[in-house]
Amino acid sequence: MDLDQTLDPLRAIDEWRESARAAGARIPEAVTLATLGKDGHPRARVVLVRGRVERNFHFFTNYESDKSLELERHPHAALCIHHVELGVQARIVGTVTKLEPAASDSYFAGRPRLSQLGAWASDQSRPLASRAELEERLGQVTARFDGLEVPRPANWGGYALLAQEIELWADRAGRLHDRVRFTWAGAGWHTQLLWP
Repeated sequence: MDLDQTLDPLRAIDEWRESARAAGARIPEAVTLATLGKDGHPRARVVLVRGRVERNFHFFTNYESDKSLELERHPHAALCIHHVELGVQARIVGTVTKLEPAASDSYFAGRPRLSQLGAWASDQSRPLASRAELEERLGQVTARFDGLEVPRPANWGGYALLAQEIELWADRAGRLHDRVRFTWAGAGWHTQLLWP
């Protein structure tokens, strides 16, 4: 796949996700989210990008999780998307803000019921004594909402990472890869080819 400075990086990322899905990727929405821990060390984990509005990439989590606490202290993060099936990668850097409650409500309402119940049952990122403790909590939550719609917990919702810099990378023979950096310049992208 050839890259050049005329690409719309956001459109390229969307097209790559759909091409990866068509190529059999199990979870093409999976991305690595990197944050800064309170000790100053980087932290990374895989999350799912569940939508994009213009330059904003949306993901959802427990607001009391480690990643949420890290974003509260330092609201800057990076996403890294690697579609091995296509030999492409995108790196996205930007600021992170919470989504409006209505957007989180809307997304939560469309989740599978077990995932909704899990959001209530899990004290995400906290120590767990045993799997049995989780199963017991899930049973309690399941009974609580038996026959009812499961509302979004107040401590669960979405974030938007506003892309300020995007780097697109495409695999080439001899590790002579294509790389293009796109930096938001207020009214459009400033582009720069990079050495492999």
